[in-house]
Amino acid sequence: MKKVVIILGPTAVGKTDIGISLAKKFNGEIISADSVQIYKGLDIGSAKITKEEMDGVPHHCIDMLPPQSEFSVYEFVTLTKQKIDEIIAKGKLPFIVGGTGLYIRALLGGYDFGGTGKQADFRSKLEEEADKDLSALYEELKRKDPARAEKIKSTDRKRIIRGLEIAEFGSAPQTENVEINPLVINLSMDREKLYERINLRAELMVKNGLVNEVRELLRQGVTKESQSMKAIGYKEVIDFLNGEYDEKRMLELIQQHSRNYAKRQMTFFRSVKEAKIVDASDKEKTIEEISNDIKGWLK
Repeated sequence: MKKVVIILGPTAVGKTDIGISLAKKFNGEIISADSVQIYKGLDIGSAKITKEEMDGVPHHCIDMLPPQSEFSVYEFVTLTKQKIDEIIAKGKLPFIVGGTGLYIRALLGGYDFGGTGKQADFRSKLEEEADKDLSALYEELKRKDPARAEKIKSTDRKRIIRGLEIAEFGSAPQTENVEINPLVINLSMDREKLYERINLRAELMVKNGLVNEVRELLRQGVTKESQSMKAIGYKEVIDFLNGEYDEKRMLELIQQHSRNYAKRQMTFFRSVKEAKIVDASDKEKTIEEISNDIKGWLK
């Protein structure tokens, strides 16, 4: 069984700093479990770690894709398992650090991939058919997989196509992960303190040039419909640039949506039965507690 440390928690709780300190202490490398930091050019709005902040600790799954790309949960798990093997082959300890809940849940097991990755030719054919008549594809999904179709809106192009892909190539869903032996740490914090950190982080993002970052991405051809632009911070800036509200309201919405997201993350991570909840209010005490957990787990 491959030993892997997983550090999860809500946005702005301090995962990055704590992950780096632990990786340095235990000769580790970090795999990002962040669905936004995988994209090039989404730096300020994703609070992406800089080379200086990495402090010599190798990081993976950051700056890998152009911002126009899509990246699925299935692809994350496939890539992460590959990176885990590479890190272990170097004699190092893999640390997975991030707040994208579905990524963590899928890695730990229980996510229905339908037994298939993306099928490029089949996907291309469905995309063409969707351009002509999405409703016909939805009816086809209802015939092939009525249970799945019931959970999907008739206008949800992406999920309809994925459903047909699974119906065509799928097999039994993944129910457990027997490949890794994880130590899962769920970083937590008093909600009011966390919300203060979130509000301050949003202010700093705007001050440090988030609007110009989004302008540049749009200039490169990224659109509001791109998967990367659905991220909090980016979608609000696009609406601001489109004249839907002023900069003050833009900041308020980024803060509000970030707080709402953190609340959902905390609820989601509490459902991860493998995770030990650790208070992250005092960084040094947090690192000491988790270090003791890792030492005991490695024996």
